Amino acid sequence: MTSTAIGPERRGLVRRGLRLEYLTVGWNVLEGFVAVVAGMASGSVALVGFGLDSFVETISGAVLIWRLREEDRGADPERIEQVERRAERLVGVAFLLLAAYVAVEAVMSLLAGDTPEASPVGIVLTTVSIAVMVWLAAAKLGVGQALGSRALIADSRQTRACWYLSMVTLAGLAANAVAGWWWADAVAALAIAVLLVREGLEALRGEEDD
Repeated sequence: MTSTAIGPERRGLVRRGLRLEYLTVGWNVLEGFVAVVAGMASGSVALVGFGLDSFVETISGAVLIWRLREEDRGADPERIEQVERRAERLVGVAFLLLAAYVAVEAVMSLLAGDTPEASPVGIVLTTVSIAVMVWLAAAKLGVGQALGSRALIADSRQTRACWYLSMVTLAGLAANAVAGWWWADAVAALAIAVLLVREGLEALRGEEDD
């Protein structure tokens, strides 16, 4: 593999990007585990879908860690780009499969009239996630733009989508807990499915943030 040296300023940016991705993966693993367990305990389709999305985001973050570490080592940029695109397509397919699962579960829940229990854990988790995701998205966008990295900019967009997912999930959980709107959870899950489809298609197309 061809090795290409990078300057100290760029190396510093690459390593900051790595720290952000390590934090992203660590948070998503914790968030996904707590969300799935809390969602299954309360019968919340939206919360389970939110948690599963976190695991898919973990895969995306792991790809970025690999990509940034390879650049830090001076690997061939062309080879990095080729493997990165294959990984993006796999992540895109995973998003679409997850969207189909969440949508089917949400429709079945609506038809059956399933009433999820209130989930205080889910409400706290999604509230904290809103703050974490908005900061991470901004930080990764800044580093991505400084590096001229399409991959890191795209990942910041995915993190921003997680922020939207957090708000939608929180709205559904809060409406069920406060107003007793049992259907709000399934409606939130359907909205999550729509956002997942968007993420999946963008990953498959390899769209850049404007």
